[in-house]
Amino acid sequence: MIDTKITSSIPWNIFLITAGSAIIALALKGIAFEHAFIPGGIFGVSSLVYFAGGVGRISIWYLLFNIPLFLVAWKFISKRFLLYSLYSMFFFTGIYAVLDVDFQIRDQLYAAVTCGVLSGLGAGIVLRSLGSNGGLDVMGVLFYQKFNIGLGKFYFFFNMVLYAFSFVFFENDLVIASMIMLFCTSFAMDYALSMFSQRKVVLVISDRPKEISAMVNDQFKMGSTLLNGVGGYSGTPKQIVLTVINNIQLKRLEEIVFTIDPAALFIAENTFSVIGSNVGRRKIY
Repeated sequence: MIDTKITSSIPWNIFLITAGSAIIALALKGIAFEHAFIPGGIFGVSSLVYFAGGVGRISIWYLLFNIPLFLVAWKFISKRFLLYSLYSMFFFTGIYAVLDVDFQIRDQLYAAVTCGVLSGLGAGIVLRSLGSNGGLDVMGVLFYQKFNIGLGKFYFFFNMVLYAFSFVFFENDLVIASMIMLFCTSFAMDYALSMFSQRKVVLVISDRPKEISAMVNDQFKMGSTLLNGVGGYSGTPKQIVLTVINNIQLKRLEEIVFTIDPAALFIAENTFSVIGSNVGRRKIY
């Protein structure tokens, strides 16, 4: 796990935003632009205006649509979050404007999936920072903080309206391919975010809980909790060891538990949100 001092530092956050924004720009310019796909969010609105009207450039429209959103959000969201998001928006806009690249993917379905995966990976990297991708992310955070409207619901309804308009101006196949791209983007973004956050919640039911707990503390430098329980069949009191570790440590912990108590019951579950103690710090924008 990366130290909190690093993850909250300006160089680290600039690195994440730069790398993620560059990947998104490559995907959208090298694939989506060549197929006239309509991505979701504010960039999707910019693409719709450009491809339907043929006026201006997508990057300019994206910049123009973002400016009033940031001005409105300046009063309600932390300045640090907005400054990082502004950097993301300007860097992405600049890279997209100057890039001249074509990935030569001619099949529409292959292009939609590839573009969705790449842009989702880039978006996930940016969202690992203390900023965002700008555009709809900024308004999504604002609506969530002020009106308690969930980000997922906000994105869903916004994009539903966007694609409803897209069906008016474009062929059905193109709009459906754009929706497939958006689905792949969401999936890849979630995976990129969870890839660095996944932990294992482990429960161990054993007759030697204190020894196992001591080994967890000693070998992994991780805390553990002893929960009181009662055997369902025997009715005898039992203590259950609860701890949280990462995937790499899981097999080693399993070996330690069964070395101490071959009759133990070992239960491991995935979790993607563990905050506090020495496991993970709360992300404050």
